[in-house]
Amino acid sequence: MSASQFLDLCVDTALVLLILAFALITLRIVLGPSLADRVLALDMLVTVGIGFIAVIGVKTAFYLYIDIAIALGLVGFLTTIAFARFVMNRGERSEEKITEADPEARQ
Repeated sequence: MSASQFLDLCVDTALVLLILAFALITLRIVLGPSLADRVLALDMLVTVGIGFIAVIGVKTAFYLYIDIAIALGLVGFLTTIAFARFVMNRGERSEEKITEADPEARQ
């Protein structure tokens, strides 16, 4: 087996595994019982997207895709921070509603 055949096999295997991961993550987004599960799945979806871009960059030998994957990683990090703040603020608001409805919960 030559090096190019081995590389093609590895790229094809990586694409199959990424498609499987994409399907499982999409299932978690749809079925996720809580908002935190969905946020984590969206963050993982960005990671799998980075993997797709990187593998396609290797397959086509157009290595500008690697730079695009790095940029997507930075944007994905910022969206994860934004989602985390959203979840944190939402949790604080629900706690405030509980304490307003039940005065004994404040103590």
